[in-house]
Amino acid sequence: MCARNSIYTNPKPCKHLADYKLRHGFNTYDSIRNCLKTTPNGRTRVAKHTTKIPRCSFCDRYQGRLYFCLMCSSLWCPSHILLHTQSEKGHEVAIDMDRSELYCCLCCDQVYDPDFDKVVVCNQVKDLPGGSKSKTNSFEASGERSSKRKRLDSGIGLDLKKSELLVSMRDRRAKSCYPLGLRGLNNLGSTCFMNSVLQALLHAPPLRNYFLNDRHNSVQCRKRSGEKLCLLCDIDAISSAMFCGDRTPYTPAHFLYSWWQHSSNLASYEEQDAHEFFISVLDGIHEKESKIRNSGKDDGDCQCIAHRAFSGLLRSDVTCISCGFTSTTYDPCVDISLNMDTSNLSSSNANKPIKPDEKTSVSTLSGCLNLFTRAERLGSDQKLHCQNCQELRDSSKQLSIRRLPLVLCLHIKRVEHSLVRKISRKINQYMQFPFSLDMTPYLSSSIVRSKFGNRIFTFEYDNSNSSAAYEIFAVIAHSGMLESGHYVTYLRLKNQWYKCDDAWISEVDEGIVRASQCYMLFYVQKLLYNKANEDSSFVRISPRRDPFESTAGCS
Repeated sequence: MCARNSIYTNPKPCKHLADYKLRHGFNTYDSIRNCLKTTPNGRTRVAKHTTKIPRCSFCDRYQGRLYFCLMCSSLWCPSHILLHTQSEKGHEVAIDMDRSELYCCLCCDQVYDPDFDKVVVCNQVKDLPGGSKSKTNSFEASGERSSKRKRLDSGIGLDLKKSELLVSMRDRRAKSCYPLGLRGLNNLGSTCFMNSVLQALLHAPPLRNYFLNDRHNSVQCRKRSGEKLCLLCDIDAISSAMFCGDRTPYTPAHFLYSWWQHSSNLASYEEQDAHEFFISVLDGIHEKESKIRNSGKDDGDCQCIAHRAFSGLLRSDVTCISCGFTSTTYDPCVDISLNMDTSNLSSSNANKPIKPDEKTSVSTLSGCLNLFTRAERLGSDQKLHCQNCQELRDSSKQLSIRRLPLVLCLHIKRVEHSLVRKISRKINQYMQFPFSLDMTPYLSSSIVRSKFGNRIFTFEYDNSNSSAAYEIFAVIAHSGMLESGHYVTYLRLKNQWYKCDDAWISEVDEGIVRASQCYMLFYVQKLLYNKANEDSSFVRISPRRDPFESTAGCS
């Protein structure tokens, strides 16, 4: 095994795993290497039995999750694995057969071990088309970060074995012409939510330019702060790995641990919501850059990369029904959450997937945006104090967009809550969305003029200096049930779509993207999208050049 980078701190293994490794070393890890099989969807599972169906040694159960004991190779279901551990001393560590993740039977939780992770990663590389079994050792350094110079200056500096495999992979993919930056991310245990969001963030042109231009220098950051864990440094490391030219799947373990430290309430191996993770990462970037800049500005004027790229401003008009007095407030936002328009569907149909070619009413993005900006009469229990009437009055509320961001993130609400039945369910309805989007009808200037006519003069909230034309570049889709499912990302690079399914990257037609159950849509201003496509080689730019200067008028 290679020496680890001392600037990072891996999650400490549990006491039982540490004792197991002290007694047995890596012998068991090496022995199960041949039992690891990579499925077509990119997951690695344990396939010990080739002819018979795996069953629990106690109850003969074969459905659901099974655990493989590292000591005796017996199989156990979740209900009886603890019984086995208590009756057999030293049998505390097992492997989740379906996910190839270590599980401590006494802690009753999944545990992370970087040495075991390397075995799984090496197996995934071996199972890649053209992967060589004799070259798996060349990926022992897969966790190390490539330097900026190595990443941006054509990838020179990779070791010989890795270079040979890289050349073979480039030859293999010459027909598909995958752009630089497309690289799979290994699943660390129900972390598809993290991988899907990272793929979208790292291919957002402002963030991509920011990190490739070395706007966050990890060496200087560590000298300045003295902190070993830095979310920005870890994102910078992933960006380096994504654009270094290496096509083998990358393991974002250091980033996951840093994020856990920032968002301790979400630190677990359970599936998380991709939208919550997205907001959490942007908050982490904002907090780190605010410390560096010693800035006390609010989010609306913040100059951190998160808010420069994603921050917009919403306008809320609350109008008194009695006298017509309107109170206006403004709120910064980094995304817009949209309700799906299910008015044309019955409650039973809303929960069933509707294919785009079926002659049934489906939601459209324009319909969702119209619903978002439509005036809504507040209920009798939501009466507000009117400044003109000086008493509680019925009122209506209307939202609009005062300022558009460079990168527009639209979150589609797919969870419906029933107050009567006290249950939640996922809305599996498909939604039509355009690849080119004009946001002009949803701007405050357009909404106010449509409401009051041409009597309203141009006012300070006019968006005439910024572009309202957007192009889509990423779609995060969710499949499966509300309690359990899977996230994938579709990336649009040079008008070609690519599916990022954890470790696996594949080229797909736009029809596949349109038929997906979109959960988050990422649009970028058209001028910036075209500029990003022109810079297809992602060559290094002067570190002093501002990655935003090419988008005049977008502030």
